[in-house]
Order: sequence, then structure tokens, then C-alpha cells
Amino acid sequence: MLFLCQVRKLPFMSELNHTDLVPTNIRFVLITVFLDILGMGLIIPVLPRLVESYTHQPDMQAYWYGVIVAAYGVMQFFFAPIIGALSDRFGRRPVLLICVFGLGLNFLMLTMVSSIFWMLVVRAIGGVTAGNLSVASAYIADVSSPENRSKALGKMGAMFGLGFICGPILGGILGETDLHYPFYLAAAVSLGNVLYGYFSLPESLSLTHRKAFSLGSANPFAGLSGLAHLRHVGPLVWVYAFTMFAQFTLQTTWVLSTELRFGWTPMQNGFALFCVGLSSVVMQGIFLGRYIKRVGDANAVLFGLASSCIALSMYGLAQAGWMMYALILCNLLSFATGPALQAMFSKAVDVRSQGTAMGSLTALASIMSVAATLIGTSLLGQVSHHAKGSLILGAPFFMAATVQFVALNLAYRHFQKQKVIR
Repeated sequence: MLFLCQVRKLPFMSELNHTDLVPTNIRFVLITVFLDILGMGLIIPVLPRLVESYTHQPDMQAYWYGVIVAAYGVMQFFFAPIIGALSDRFGRRPVLLICVFGLGLNFLMLTMVSSIFWMLVVRAIGGVTAGNLSVASAYIADVSSPENRSKALGKMGAMFGLGFICGPILGGILGETDLHYPFYLAAAVSLGNVLYGYFSLPESLSLTHRKAFSLGSANPFAGLSGLAHLRHVGPLVWVYAFTMFAQFTLQTTWVLSTELRFGWTPMQNGFALFCVGLSSVVMQGIFLGRYIKRVGDANAVLFGLASSCIALSMYGLAQAGWMMYALILCNLLSFATGPALQAMFSKAVDVRSQGTAMGSLTALASIMSVAATLIGTSLLGQVSHHAKGSLILGAPFFMAATVQFVALNLAYRHFQKQKVIR
């Protein structure tokens, strides 16, 4: 719990006040998001090795690892809208606490599995509890004003970055001693956070703003269809989908790509993830509020997509490892894209439907993660036989850049049509 107390004192969190967000509320939600990403980061270095401990053939290891990752994303796709809709009906607090409790149990159960099959089952169940990210987004929407929503959601993005700074490093260190230690730590922090939230977290959704639950509205396909038909922002669903696809392609192919192209070690990749997390915290946690206020949500989306297109292309063209570090640190604007898009959707839906809307966005991101994992790793596998230095090895990055360019084009046309840019 001492570590959590230190998290609560981060500079960008102290900027929040009663005119923007309720400090106690937002602190718990941000800590919850941090713990989610910390847990993911903790197991990044050790999950492949844990899979390997149950299946020793390299081809079967790759197969089962892909299946486990995909199962997590598929379950999140179906359950994130349901959990979001439940929070619209019963309130954010009970749903959020139950999900965090489930997350802690899931990490603990992963230390007890005795076969690859049960590991798959437990990880799939973890995809259900991952829906708490949609509840966290809805909570932030409840307690933030429309004009400050991008900034508030940016704080959430900053916690993503902080989780990626701390998680892989801690997971790598603990995993060197025992593969189960990172899971024990993730479980302990999550369950400790439940106790903190039980005594400290007030409800953000009043009884008058609650909405009856229906399976129809919680259907992920119906939710996405509803977002696509929202006035003024509907076409941005495709922009968000393509953006998430490009982002997850980058994440799932980065480590293997850098190993093939530059011979990077886990430590070098860990440092690269540290740079990604640092960039996210700097942009979303420190500069985003002032940046959005100056350029607006629409321009933040366009500038971020343009920056990402250039960076992804340059990742594919890079001929030396140090260039990758430099490109990460120069791509700050891309970290404004997600919060700006989420804020646009949040402001376009009724206050009683925030959970459903955020759940639908989380579901969309999760299914894009599955698609990106399967397509990106398959593409990298097809070109992996080429020699180091070959530009063909950058194929996954070029694909992601192309998809991001499509998103940029769609966003530009939409904003022009809505006359929010010249």
C-alpha cells in the first residue's frame, strides 16, 4: 500500500481540483487503471515463459501464446459493453470494485494452473474482468465537465504509460527469480486496492441518472452500431478502430521485430517500453490539458494521427536501433489522439449511457487487438527469413502506417464536413 500512496502524489494528479474532478474519486480510478496496466506489464516478460513451461516445442509455444492472447481480447470484446451497461444500472462503484477484485483473483489463479488448458481458461476469465477500464472511463466522464473531459481522459492515458514504465521492469526482475512472483505481486496490489476503494470511493452516478439494463443495449455489436449512428461523431468509430489496430500492431510485433532487425535483448526492449511510457506520461499527464485547450479535440486527433503515420513509417525504415528510441520520444503528439476521440464520444452520448458507450469503445479496442495480433505476427513471420537491414522486415510497421493514414484521411474528411476545421 505504500507504493499506492506514492502513486497518489504524482504531480499531474495534484493538478486536479474540485472545479474539474473530485480528487478522491479520480485518484482511485487512476490507480485502478494503473494497476490494470501494471498487471499487464508485469506478465509481459513472463507469460511466454509460463506458456513454455507447459509446452516445450517452439511451434506449439507460439500457437498457444497466440490463442491465450486472442482469448483474452475476445472475452473483453463481449463483456466490456455488458459491464459498462451494468455500471449504468447499478452505479460505477460496485461494478468497479467487483471487477478489480476479479482481476486480483485472476492473477492469483494463474499461479495455480497445472496445464496449458487451464491457463487458457483462467486468462479468458481475465478478459471478462478487464471490462473495468470501460467503467473507469465512464466514472471519469461522470465527474468531469465536458470542456475538461479530454484532459481528464488524458490522465487515464498517462496511467497507462506509467503502468508500462513500471510493469515490464518489475516483471522482468521478479521473473528472473520465479515466474510466479510477478503474478503474486499483481494480485496483492489489486486486492489491496479493493480495500482502499471500499473505504474511500464514493459513487459518481446518481440514482436519477441511472438506466435500466438490457442485454440488447449491452450487445457489443449493437453498442458499436449505436456509436456509429451518433450525430456528429458516428464516422469516427472507424477512425478509432483503425487507430487501435495500428497501435496494437506496433505493440504485438515490436519485440520480435527489434530482435530480428537489431538483435535487441530483453533489456533493450524494456528500455524502449520505458520510453513509450515516459512519452505517454509527459504528453497525457502534463501537457494534454493545455494542448487541447489551444488546438481543440479535432486538431489534436489530426495532428496525432499525422505524427503517428510518420513515426510508424520511420520505424519500418530505421537501420539502427538508436533511431527507434529517438522516434518514440519525438512522437509525443500521437498520445493525444485516444483521449481526444474518447472525449468526443463521451460528450455525444447521454449522461445515463456513459458506461455503455465507454464499454463499446473498450470492446472495439479489444477486438482490434485480436486482429492486430493475428495479422501483424503472421506478416512478420512471412518476412522473418530476410537478412538484417532488409526494409521488408519493417512490413508490420508499414502496414500500421497505411492503416493510420486511412484513419487520418477519414478524420480529416469528417471534420471538414462538420466544419470544425478549415
